[in-house]
Amino acid sequence: MHIAILTFQGFNELDSLVALGLLNRIKKQDWRVTLCCPESTVTSMNGVTVHRQSTLEEIPTADAVIVGSGIKTREIVNDSEIMSALRLDPSRQLIGAQCSGALILAKLGLLANVPACTDLTTKPWVQEAGVEVLNQPFYGSGNIATAGGCFASQYLAAWIIARTEGEKAAKDALHYVAPVGEKDEYVSRAMRNIGPYMPNKAMHATNA
Repeated sequence: MHIAILTFQGFNELDSLVALGLLNRIKKQDWRVTLCCPESTVTSMNGVTVHRQSTLEEIPTADAVIVGSGIKTREIVNDSEIMSALRLDPSRQLIGAQCSGALILAKLGLLANVPACTDLTTKPWVQEAGVEVLNQPFYGSGNIATAGGCFASQYLAAWIIARTEGEKAAKDALHYVAPVGEKDEYVSRAMRNIGPYMPNKAMHATNA
């Protein structure tokens, strides 16, 4: 199971790294979570530099992909080389977009007739791309999900865990990272947000 978190120059640390940390609560030998970058290193909007763990060429073989957010997303959607490398297939992959990542999905044509969640800054750009933007933190349709607001990245990660490993695994991962004294409330809120968009039975992306 390979989950690639697309992380570009100018990325938002909360979007990529919160998801990375939560997804890595799953301790399985075949479970792999990577920061997938177009270059060997990328530097965040606040000057944090991270090293690439997987390449854009690996995206087609990933089981799940999270499209991260950042301050250069509008530059990215105008970069034909990067966009052509983003070969995403919702028929066999779980695909999530965080905040301005929704703009990338919109430009790739993956949000046709599908509403999306995004951050308030990105909202008008996504609307200009012809996508309805919802006033909520998370929305899923089949194998595609979007989240709006930095701290909604936990919902994308939990959705992927629930879809692949089951809802109990998602609850356990959320419970581990939740603030002490608020754990039950925290987990319940997260599951209320992703629950309506879960299929009747958790399944692997390639079987979805």
